[in-house]
Amino acid sequence: MNTPATMSVDTEIQLIVAGDPAVTAEACTPDLADGPWVFDALPMPSYGPGASMADPIPAEAPRQGQLPEEYKTASKDELDARIRAAKETLGDRVVVLGHFYQRDEVVQYADFVGDSFQLANAALTVPQAEAIVFCGVHFMAETADILAKPSQSVILPNSRPAARWPTWPTSTPLKEAWAQLQEFYETEPDAEGRVPLIPVTYMNSSAALRGFCGRNGGIVCTSSNAATVLEWAFERGQRVLFFPDQHLGRNTAKAMGVPLERMPMWNPRKPLGGSTVDELVDAQVILWHGFCSVHKRFSVAQIEKARAAHPDVRVIVHPECPMPVVDAADAAGSTDFIVKAIQAAPAGSTFAIGTEINLVQRLANEYPQHTIFCLDDVICPCSTMYRIHPGYLAWVLEELVAGRVVNQITVGDDVAVPARVALERMLAARP
Repeated sequence: MNTPATMSVDTEIQLIVAGDPAVTAEACTPDLADGPWVFDALPMPSYGPGASMADPIPAEAPRQGQLPEEYKTASKDELDARIRAAKETLGDRVVVLGHFYQRDEVVQYADFVGDSFQLANAALTVPQAEAIVFCGVHFMAETADILAKPSQSVILPNSRPAARWPTWPTSTPLKEAWAQLQEFYETEPDAEGRVPLIPVTYMNSSAALRGFCGRNGGIVCTSSNAATVLEWAFERGQRVLFFPDQHLGRNTAKAMGVPLERMPMWNPRKPLGGSTVDELVDAQVILWHGFCSVHKRFSVAQIEKARAAHPDVRVIVHPECPMPVVDAADAAGSTDFIVKAIQAAPAGSTFAIGTEINLVQRLANEYPQHTIFCLDDVICPCSTMYRIHPGYLAWVLEELVAGRVVNQITVGDDVAVPARVALERMLAARP
């Protein structure tokens, strides 16, 4: 069983791989101890070590330019000095955003820390910044670019990761699925004026998917407002196509009273998505066959183990976890929900958390009055989040000091405009 943390995930991984006898934890692969640039240089695209290392990466995924050698060989102290010096030189011209799932060695330099939506909004509070350095993954930087002023540059320190998470749809299979479903269902609204199908996409998806929703009468949701968004969609549509995360869609709809038999899965590699005609006719929520590799790692057996070791434990998991895990937990909620639950708990509380290890371990360090541990004994961070390393952050910041923008993320108007429409629909939706 895990014990409260006293070090960062990165430090613990280095000690595990070095064989330090004082560290009893296990990592999912020793490759986590290597610099991300090792995997950037591979001839075949890869998510790299971590939760997604076994998942195939799309051929069209962005490729990271080679990090200059000086940043690969620099010590932690040297990188720290260079990052702080660059930030001081740039001042208000730059804002650094750090996602909850980033390693501590990066988060320490962030001006704002939060989930993807919180960070995109945080960037709006610093209109004087010429550059927004988003320490997260590609689709999060896309959101920042959509919301940023035209004069602002959005930078992703390591742009190699795919613009989506594993198994999540690209525009082509989604458009093909949409065309099949449009042909399958009646094209006219029902007597109440509801259209046959409304597309709903999770905020944590590529700008292209959000743009698709904007063009087709759909909407965006976050893990904290998914129920409100589904209510909005049910008022306007007879059924919903929910993508890309099946677990978030299923857990949310189930909590709203939608029967499981009315939530068929859509697998783009199978005729009619793998469902029968009757299942699709009766469907209320059609779930895309996608998932988050980090949250798929959690299991009911892990919860049972935590309860056996700590009878007073409170188990909180993210709603991207599989349904049996959410059902077995005491509560399920977004990263912000998890943070607030721990902040509000009386001293001496015990928590087993089912979400990305960097956030869990950081919470254990920040709230030593509690016992906080990750449900998964094996240290296996998000592959794409773990791509961001202080070396990349030092590089992009020093390039800004020199007047150069590297790894800029831009979303064209053909995608940004409809994506913004879907986002504005979400903001207008109220419980």
